[in-house]
Amino acid sequence: MELWNSTSGSGFILVGILTNTGSPELLCATIAVLYMLALTSNGLLLLVITMDTRLHVPMYLLLAQLSLMDLLFTSVVTPKALLDFLSRDNTISFGGCALQMFLALTLGGAEDLLLAFMAYDRYVAICHPLNYMVLMRPRVCWLMVATSWILASLNALGHTVYTMHFPFCRSLEIRHLLCEIPPLLKLACADTSRYELMLYVTGVTFLLLPLSAIIASYTLILFTVLHMSSSEGRKKALVTCSSHLTVVGMFFGAATFMYVLPSSFHNPKQDNIISVFYTIVTPALNPLIYSLRNKEVMGALRRVLGKHFLLTQ
Repeated sequence: MELWNSTSGSGFILVGILTNTGSPELLCATIAVLYMLALTSNGLLLLVITMDTRLHVPMYLLLAQLSLMDLLFTSVVTPKALLDFLSRDNTISFGGCALQMFLALTLGGAEDLLLAFMAYDRYVAICHPLNYMVLMRPRVCWLMVATSWILASLNALGHTVYTMHFPFCRSLEIRHLLCEIPPLLKLACADTSRYELMLYVTGVTFLLLPLSAIIASYTLILFTVLHMSSSEGRKKALVTCSSHLTVVGMFFGAATFMYVLPSSFHNPKQDNIISVFYTIVTPALNPLIYSLRNKEVMGALRRVLGKHFLLTQ
């Protein structure tokens, strides 16, 4: 089979879910609505947390970072997919593919680690409330944020460089919504078995270790909540934790399917659906899950919007 020289080729062709569906116009409109919802809801949550000083606490600092990651994550994928469909041009350059892969891996990995730190934050707040402002002081919070970004960036850089160094076959159709490692490896004309094993190991490290920390945190939280004497405190703790666990379940379920399950479990149609879920659906739903049941966020939103309304009068 003839190889493609990545330095002289025109690029790849993204054959995503909008190309292989029975109702592409309806799906395109749905994705566009979800993207606008993600921009609006995450943007509003960032604005509210930034402007309302009552929310300048560790829990909402981490939540603001989650909204920022979701906003950037969906923007790396969705506008490109929509423009490709509308212009009938699904090509992406070699450099563009590498950049999209790096950004998606960075943002996905950072969110993965941040969710574990958010679980630790809830564990300290509920199980050790008297030491909360010591254990979760601002310096510690920013260290958590920086750790998430730096580790994820280094992991993404290594995987992007190694994936893109493979020689690719003449057929350059990536049967996926975006440039991601599993579908790209199917185009490689070299033995990728060792790299797939390394990918599995890093997938377990980056996904299952944080997930184990989250499960351990919430197990301890559950024991503490069940022994609370105040029914109001118990209800508040359960509401906050259930929101976080919903987000964790959606994100880790999709990411585990893509990066931990063996390649024999993958097919283009399933992979496309999963990728839409964690790059478009989840970023749109996360801020709604966190804010609609959170009285402090809804109260801050009303105050911020009320001030804006008064200023425009």
